[in-house]
Amino acid sequence: MTNEHGPDETQGTNKSRDSNEASRKPVRRGVNRLTAALAAGAIVLLGLGAFALLPHPIGEPAAPKADVINAAAQPVKPTAPRMLEAGAPFSFADLVERVSPAVVTVTVEEKANAQQAFNPADLPEPFRHFFDQFGAPGQQRQMPRKAVAMGSGFIIDKSGYIVTNNHVVDGATKITVKLPDGREFKAKLIGTDPATDIALIKIKSPKALPIVEFGDDRQARVGDWVIAVGNPFGLSNTVTAGIISSIGRNVGNGPYTDYIQIDAPINRGNSGGPTFNIQGKVIGMNTMIYSPSGGSVGIGFAIPASTIHDVIDQLKAHGKVARGYLGVLIQSITPEIASSLGNKDMKGAIVASVVPNSPAAKSGLKAGDVVLAVNGKAVEDSRDLTRRVAALQAGTHAKFSIVRNGDAKTVDVKIGQRKEDQVASNSPGTHGSSAHDTVKAMGLGLTAVTPDIRRQYNLDDDVDGVLITHVDSNSDAAEKGLRSGNVVASVGNVPVRSPQEFSEKVDAARKEGRKSVLLLVIDANGQHFVAVKIGKS
Repeated sequence: MTNEHGPDETQGTNKSRDSNEASRKPVRRGVNRLTAALAAGAIVLLGLGAFALLPHPIGEPAAPKADVINAAAQPVKPTAPRMLEAGAPFSFADLVERVSPAVVTVTVEEKANAQQAFNPADLPEPFRHFFDQFGAPGQQRQMPRKAVAMGSGFIIDKSGYIVTNNHVVDGATKITVKLPDGREFKAKLIGTDPATDIALIKIKSPKALPIVEFGDDRQARVGDWVIAVGNPFGLSNTVTAGIISSIGRNVGNGPYTDYIQIDAPINRGNSGGPTFNIQGKVIGMNTMIYSPSGGSVGIGFAIPASTIHDVIDQLKAHGKVARGYLGVLIQSITPEIASSLGNKDMKGAIVASVVPNSPAAKSGLKAGDVVLAVNGKAVEDSRDLTRRVAALQAGTHAKFSIVRNGDAKTVDVKIGQRKEDQVASNSPGTHGSSAHDTVKAMGLGLTAVTPDIRRQYNLDDDVDGVLITHVDSNSDAAEKGLRSGNVVASVGNVPVRSPQEFSEKVDAARKEGRKSVLLLVIDANGQHFVAVKIGKS
């Protein structure tokens, strides 16, 4: 009989092998349990927030301090975790021992009413009698209150700079930082960036502070191990491990961050805590979770280290973040839009409108331009372009590689500074007379925009094009969301002012073999491009 050691093994050798096999069974069961523990599902998005404690009267005795771990003052050279030791599964213990001294608890006293009305009449009789002994029966009492919340943070500089989430310290009147070795410090708020939910605080220490280092999140891959350290539910220095589940997640939390999704369990209070790779370097900051109940179900999101690094550099220097401003409304190039432009493999962002007197308008960018690259670096989509522009310094010049009506061009733009209230708006059109007739094309009923139409549909004076009066419910236009009352400003990036012009442009696209045509549509939300199938004539 043949086995893994060959056909000529003796009985004694087989016995030894059976003994080794038995010793490995607990290891396999342990690995199976670890694998099962990493599976999770989720259905609800929940902002992680700081771990909020119930308000309590001022002067109430504080909870007894928990025992703390003595930690080394300085980090040592990163080493990978032990992958196998004494026949047991690998351990993160060395890594955790090295990095956890720099992960801190951030306690915040939040803005709250100094007095909170309390009516003894709301209490049951025995307790009501007790309160009535100290004043007129039934009289409301004013109870001094304060609100306290907790989160996490990590020290990035020996001088005392600490990174945490903006929502952890938002509205704080006092910030206290506690290290794992028991030391406590009053922290100063250096600056915040609500757009990325990043905050920078600082403490002063007469002794050396432990620190952690940033890693390159752009080298991280789905399936890589990660370790999360933080302060969930007020339990300091809690460590969890998992893998990167996805990269570049857009969870609708602003245009400047593509989140790292991890399955390492994180909970309320983990906000602001670091996510480490197996070299012990910070590749993200725990920020939010998906959860049906508020607790971890294995889907968490971390702000990438590259985003954090760029933001804190500005917070250190200026206390706030100044982002570049272009002055356009943009869309991603979908496969249908790319096909309508004659290049199904095209990527980038298409300019839907240009803000008057903006840097884009002054440089000559126009609606319909497709931005392919900024300073020679390819643009993937609209979010990528937004982040690229935001990262540019106001007053500098940038080269935008564009395609306009099929021709490649380079446009030099002097970047402006974005203000929080700056938003894209519709670009002005050229006023002119249009025919007073109607036509049907692509399942759309169309009419010219006349003064009467403007009054009837409450259209702004700067809106020009053809008005959609009817949409066939079985048409591709209906599926793409076009509605009666929308205005089509251009067809194939060429302005149209009459239904006849619309039909001519569609017919021309059909003769060129196009299966769809690009429409610039104006509705209540502004203007955007829609690729609509042409269909048969």
